[in-house]
Amino acid sequence: MAESSQYKKSIDTEGLGMGARSRRSGIYDDGILDKGTFVLAVDTSKESLLRTEDVDGDGLITVEDDGPKCFSPVTIGDLEIQVQGTYQLANLLQELFHAQECGEKYLELDSRRLSEDPVRRLERLIKGSWWNNLTRTIDAAGIAKAAKDPKPAADSNDQPRIYVPRGAPEQYTFYSRLAREMPEINLDVQWLPEGEITGEFIRSLNEKSGLLALEMKEDPNERLGLKGLPFVVPGDRFNELYNWDAYFIAVELADTHPHLTDGILRNFIFEIKHYGKILNANRSYYLGRAQPPFLTDLALKNYAETRLEPGARDLLKLGILAAMKEYYNYWMMPPRYDETSGLTRYRPIGVGICPETPAHEFIHVLAPYAEKYNMTLEDFGHAYTFGKIQEPDLDTFFQHDRAVRENGHDTCKRLEGVCADLGTVDLNCLLYKIETDIAKAIRTIFDDHLQVPGVFCAPGQVADRTESSAAWDRAARKRKQLIDNYMWNEEEGMYFDYNTVTKTQTNFEYATTFWPLWCGVASPHQAALIVKKALPKFECVGGLSTSTERSRGPVTAKNPQRQWDYPYGWAPHQIMAWDGLKNYGYHEEAERLCYRWLHMLTRVFVEYNGMVVEKYDVTTLDGSHKVAAEYGNQGTHFKYANQEGFGWTNASYIHGLSLLGLHAKRALGVLAPYETYAIAVKRVR
Repeated sequence: MAESSQYKKSIDTEGLGMGARSRRSGIYDDGILDKGTFVLAVDTSKESLLRTEDVDGDGLITVEDDGPKCFSPVTIGDLEIQVQGTYQLANLLQELFHAQECGEKYLELDSRRLSEDPVRRLERLIKGSWWNNLTRTIDAAGIAKAAKDPKPAADSNDQPRIYVPRGAPEQYTFYSRLAREMPEINLDVQWLPEGEITGEFIRSLNEKSGLLALEMKEDPNERLGLKGLPFVVPGDRFNELYNWDAYFIAVELADTHPHLTDGILRNFIFEIKHYGKILNANRSYYLGRAQPPFLTDLALKNYAETRLEPGARDLLKLGILAAMKEYYNYWMMPPRYDETSGLTRYRPIGVGICPETPAHEFIHVLAPYAEKYNMTLEDFGHAYTFGKIQEPDLDTFFQHDRAVRENGHDTCKRLEGVCADLGTVDLNCLLYKIETDIAKAIRTIFDDHLQVPGVFCAPGQVADRTESSAAWDRAARKRKQLIDNYMWNEEEGMYFDYNTVTKTQTNFEYATTFWPLWCGVASPHQAALIVKKALPKFECVGGLSTSTERSRGPVTAKNPQRQWDYPYGWAPHQIMAWDGLKNYGYHEEAERLCYRWLHMLTRVFVEYNGMVVEKYDVTTLDGSHKVAAEYGNQGTHFKYANQEGFGWTNASYIHGLSLLGLHAKRALGVLAPYETYAIAVKRVR
């Protein structure tokens, strides 16, 4: 305890600016800590607080509100209370809002709740309520909410709709009965056709888009006998199961919400069984498109947490079998597999403009064509998409655009206009991880003998064949050689994408250069060069930027800012870099990057009414959540209290805390920048 006190004092008195910021933000205030419990009238207190402190009227109390930053609520019993600073005032607003939502007229509040350590508070909110608020099911209880989809601009029919694969007749019966017995939800139930799904068929659903069925289980307590397995959505405007978003969320749920991890894993397996791949998300317009494949890693991590529980080995087996089917049926099949190089590309099927993206998002591309045909942008987009106008150059552009969205980095300059031709570092690293994971699982868990039933066979494969680890080991060794040959640049100390059409290595500097550390394909020598040469190019005050400023280039009308480019940072790149660096023994670098990211998140949380968002400007600590590129920033659209954060950002916070020690967490709690924390640690030690 003495060391802890000395450490806290050393940080607060170091004179590096942190203490003043903490006090202005209202993280702690000795006066209110002694007041114990007090009671407030909820409605009048909330109204008075907002009238006094929410100067800009946005329903939030932030550092940008220039109110008095000192509020004295009227308490029952006339106890004198002063709530000071942005953080405490925002916490009071949140507590009053939650009480109001529960229908309470009076709130009994422990004053210490208002100055709660922000690290503990954010961790508590994520684990305690935010995951639950982001959870969806597609059953009687959840389909009305899950079916809502604000994205498709072309969808003139907003009727809730679900498409069921032919291999799940029990679900078709369930949803048909549900539609009859709950006419108020106006549910339209449709079969998907048997056989191959084509781009033309997917396009035909553009104006009657709907959910795609996921896994369900028998439940005698349910009125119709089936219950949907839960999944977690990214946040804000999303109500469907997204591939790599859900992976990063699921791996952080095992200890507190294991049923959600189980549900996500089983839903992924269902998608591969019935749709041939883990979809971009379970909407009809995503039928031709996957996303970065992480299934084997999720299955193995889930097994590590549950291996002593009944059925754990069987679930792992299903996960490995499903990953094999997706590997053979999708990733290793043309046009994704490039026979010349042996690399795999993102290259989904589809026709026309992606329906979840309105035509005005492509104004720089479509405007000349609309002018050529004397049509509005929307009319031209519709005519082109439905084949009334033929423009081969646009076909090529949108082939690449769909590939960018399958890649998951939608959008960035690195991939624009070229993605479908690239053997990308990220995809081939993930496939290497799949190959090594499957080899390991077959060898160590399934006695080097895994039988593959017909439901998990790709077209042309023999049912009930046996897989051994040797073939997967060979595939991994071959892919490592390909990655080294085509993607590694010794001089730059980085991995770059390879263009399979021009047969050249690109030179676009991107955070996926750290993915080979995460999947283990890099040699110790390559890892050392990445740390020496690449890391300084990406490291910023708030963590890793997605690309370098040099590669992004100047932002102009012809080179607009993209959300997956510098200066923005995203949770998955941070997580994979931390874990990758630790894999190769670079613990100090991993901790530094982790601390920078968590410090930035905590500061926004403290200064902006509990805000946790999709992406951040990692080059600044002042308003780093303010992102104007493309779709704006998901997670900013709430009033009074944040109730969900953003999925993989929440996950990155929980994962990051697991990598940091007690001193680091205390420093985060008082918003100490990394440099302050590093100096304080050296002095304490």
